[in-house]
Amino acid sequence: MSVELIDGQFLRVHNGPDAFVPTASEIFSVVFENVPTLRGVPSSVSEFQHSGLQFSRYLADPVVVITAQSEAEEPYINCQLVAKLGSNEAPISHSGTALLDYAVGNGLWMSVPSDALIEAEILLTALGLKSFGRITLAQYIKASRWNGDSLSVEDRTATALAASRMAPALSGEPPIGFIGKLFPYQLNGYRWLSYMVRNGLGGIIADEMGLGKTVQVICVLLEACEAARKPNLVIAPNTLLENWRREILRFAPKLRVLVHSGSRRSGLPMELSSSDVLLCSYDTAVSDAALFRNVAWNLMVIDEAQGIKNAQTRRATQLKTFPRVCSVAMTGTPIENRLQELWSITDFVLPSLLGSASDFERRYPNTIEAAASLEPVVSPLILRRTVAEVATDLPERIDIPQPLQLDGESAKAYEAIRNAASATQGTGAGLAALQKLRMFCTHPWLAGSFTMSSDPTLCSVKLQRLIEIMEEVVASRGKAIVFTSYTESIDLIRNEIEARLRIYSDSIDGRVPVNRRQEKIDKFSSNDGAALLVLNPKAAGVGLNITAANHVIHFNLEWNPAIEDQASARAHRRGQTRVVTVHRLYYANTVEEIIDDRMQRKRELSGAAIVGTTGQATDIDDIMQALRISPIHA
Repeated sequence: MSVELIDGQFLRVHNGPDAFVPTASEIFSVVFENVPTLRGVPSSVSEFQHSGLQFSRYLADPVVVITAQSEAEEPYINCQLVAKLGSNEAPISHSGTALLDYAVGNGLWMSVPSDALIEAEILLTALGLKSFGRITLAQYIKASRWNGDSLSVEDRTATALAASRMAPALSGEPPIGFIGKLFPYQLNGYRWLSYMVRNGLGGIIADEMGLGKTVQVICVLLEACEAARKPNLVIAPNTLLENWRREILRFAPKLRVLVHSGSRRSGLPMELSSSDVLLCSYDTAVSDAALFRNVAWNLMVIDEAQGIKNAQTRRATQLKTFPRVCSVAMTGTPIENRLQELWSITDFVLPSLLGSASDFERRYPNTIEAAASLEPVVSPLILRRTVAEVATDLPERIDIPQPLQLDGESAKAYEAIRNAASATQGTGAGLAALQKLRMFCTHPWLAGSFTMSSDPTLCSVKLQRLIEIMEEVVASRGKAIVFTSYTESIDLIRNEIEARLRIYSDSIDGRVPVNRRQEKIDKFSSNDGAALLVLNPKAAGVGLNITAANHVIHFNLEWNPAIEDQASARAHRRGQTRVVTVHRLYYANTVEEIIDDRMQRKRELSGAAIVGTTGQATDIDDIMQALRISPIHA
């Protein structure tokens, strides 16, 4: 009889023309118990020692070791079963279809417990594998969370699989049918999200406000529809539905989009399934939850996903029941107050990742230490870039037009004012009517519409959106200046933000003496933390330097583009060290859309040359068009 070491991994016993691979117990019996025969063949310790190995009488610990490295196409992830004994480590090989119960490495033979090998086979089955080797990211996530009785898992991937590392390493171009150009970091984000969706994992895209989360997701929606994977569902705050509709029309015009809202919305699953992308608000989705559960959704996207941060709410529990192939959450603030908020959002995207809510709270209490230990667990699932991190890829100023849709009751009230105006004659009467419509769009209370209640957001989608923007500004400890033309809206905005978000706020308008205005700016600028300054564009739109602000919000648009440009320049000017994000809020299919169209037209024609001197409409065609456009008959 002779013993041969094969490929440095296992032993083979030769007995003439016959050969076999002995088990660990057979080898142990000969080497340490001096059993004279092996499967009826005379044997001795010396024959095994001739293999050049040393033999350990102690059991080694089987460990599943996961490693990874980035590649151009996708990360290479390797899952290997090894035996560890002291400082020695060796791979456990297969013998035929079964795992060997010993390992050989660095000249040392080590036996391993059979119960751990049984568990290793169970793990392979759970991963859908026949043997250990290269695995997918989805398999990695399942393997890395394995919690066995006799088999441990050692994750050595470090940060190689973090979304921030993977995104720049992936390759690929935007899908055919995409109209537009992505910044380099947006292209990376699309590639990462596409990879995650193809792997059936989904993800959380948590880029800071202004970096274009929507356009990255639109690319993935377009890619899904090109592969005939539909219908896809986007759930967003009501304030963002019109923006989503327009952004899809702009960047992916071939997609068929349906907005599911209002009293005339469909109640048939087949009709919902006929669109490529269905847009719906949170509230409507919850109201129609039974309907949505009857549609087999492909990709389900939740925008402003902090809306489901409280796992106990009806909104969060209902939306998580919708059948879907894959989930994507979009939020600039994945954690606002507690780690449990991230659990709820992650539970929507990949329920298996963090276990149950009670288990999560036990493992990750709301502490800095717990957050640090949680970070590597969720990092493959969350892509987060800040404006500061990608500033080299950005222009100095990001302009975000924010079209909004009047809600049903507000649209009716606007229409009543417009109809009354249509009976008037003459340019002067038309201008007076337009002024009232502009005031209504700023806030219905300014035009005498609706009863003044304790909550001014109930009748103003625009004020709701402003608060949503300010919540992200506050979360990033930014500073914002808001421009609005009316004294009443200045007070309303300041009071609401101060009461809801508990941040420093102040205002400058005609009521503030000129010699006191710089003092207010200095206090705003020196405030430690988030702050708000509400300004009248005529009183504070020129001459002032407010470079402490990195967000400019135009709450109502001006007929004169120069007034708006001069106002934006208060923050975007020499001395500004950060990227400035300029938000422009306006209602679609109202006088504000005509103002927006006029401003863009004038800018194109004259490079933002002054149109008039008072900020009033002077073109009779614009006046008549503004009086004709209707939010109801759009």
